[in-house]
Amino acid sequence: MTRDEMRAAARKLTRWHERFAPLFGRKEAREHSRVYVQGLLSNQPRKSIEPIALQFARSPQGDPAAQKEVVALQGFITHSPWKVTDVFSEIQAVFAEELMPTAAECAIGTVGVIDESGFEKAGTESVGVAQQWCGHLGKTANCQVGVFLLGVTPGGTALLDAQLFLTQEWIADKRRRQKTRVPKAVKFQSKPQIAAEMIRRTLAAGHVRFDWITADELYGSTGDFLDALEAMEQRYVVEVRKNTIVFTVDPATLGGAFPGPKRRRKLGCYRYPEAQSVEKVAAGLPAEAWQPLVLREGAKGPLVHEFAAVRVWAMRHYKPGPPIWLLLRRTTEKTDLKYYVSNADEKTPWQSIALAAAARWRVEECLEDGKMHLGMADYEARSWNSWHHHMSLVALAHLYVTLTKRDVKHDIPELTLDLALRVLRSSFARPTLSEDEAANIIDYHLARNHTAHESHRKSWLEKHKRLAKKLLL
Repeated sequence: MTRDEMRAAARKLTRWHERFAPLFGRKEAREHSRVYVQGLLSNQPRKSIEPIALQFARSPQGDPAAQKEVVALQGFITHSPWKVTDVFSEIQAVFAEELMPTAAECAIGTVGVIDESGFEKAGTESVGVAQQWCGHLGKTANCQVGVFLLGVTPGGTALLDAQLFLTQEWIADKRRRQKTRVPKAVKFQSKPQIAAEMIRRTLAAGHVRFDWITADELYGSTGDFLDALEAMEQRYVVEVRKNTIVFTVDPATLGGAFPGPKRRRKLGCYRYPEAQSVEKVAAGLPAEAWQPLVLREGAKGPLVHEFAAVRVWAMRHYKPGPPIWLLLRRTTEKTDLKYYVSNADEKTPWQSIALAAAARWRVEECLEDGKMHLGMADYEARSWNSWHHHMSLVALAHLYVTLTKRDVKHDIPELTLDLALRVLRSSFARPTLSEDEAANIIDYHLARNHTAHESHRKSWLEKHKRLAKKLLL
């Protein structure tokens, strides 16, 4: 990393902000947006409003004028009328311009990934906080849960939309709704309903097209969500539960009416043996149905999983549905079996479906980076507006880092978000690292990563000689 590259990164931040600044309205709000994004990119241990304001305050800490800057930044996040939808729309435009690949660049194109993330919170007054499942903690906890739409391409990942999930109890609690300024128009929506609406909203904005949508089993096992994607003519590959029922033959050839849920429970079984769980379908496949596929180059060598693809017919709302792909995935040790369904046409190569499904790992990395490095979970404001304002600015900061990573070209593995941030911080007006210090740290870590990568790859190839030969590695 050269000094010129670092200075270029700093200059780019100014140009970057000039593009987004008009979305925030008045001059003061534009300056607050710049300060907030720069604060999210800084090395503050906690990136909430007060530390950010004090870090970039024009007055010394302890001066009453500095405290006024804290109050002003709080107002920008909590009360300022700028629209989150406008910020996300512009992020989507930049994503389309800078990161969406051509067909020649990537066989699977752009993948839209739906995921949720929990934010552990104390108390009961912050908007949406409740005892609910928190994936980040792996248990039920007192937390807020957001539903996120991310765009994934070979060039990078971007957060394209976000919405806070409110439980039915929260929706019905007029006192808490009023206190946290939840708009009257906000009604109860399940997480799959929120996800469908975000996809619909993103497509309507006109900047981004998705070649695939993927999501975990919560969404994949919701018939209404899949119906919504098909109504949008959107191709998908989504994870489903192992007890998901499919037909192994065309149900139109079986005759008779399929029993509804009450009849099915009474019988204790399905009328047709051709209607089976995906787990049972997988168990009945011959060994030769499974084929290895390199998903990506991992830190410890190639990540290889085995896949099997079967053409089946969906079960939707207790009725026979359309023909779909059933994609099965397992490790080379034949463990950790996962199940996916896709509405891709029958001529679609199974490898493309598998790679689209595997793109979801980038989202987990993105959300983890957001929490660890960009203050995604550090907000302290309690209102509906403040949560969404904060998340849109985190998305803006993350996209900026993503493009910085892309622009710093090396012949060794991709710059991590942490190292990219070191580049940016060394270039800011008030750096915490000198350019030389940042360059030395980055060069050290990149060289170390390269050496470790090559060592792990060599060990993997030695351990998996037969598989490597089959895959021509």
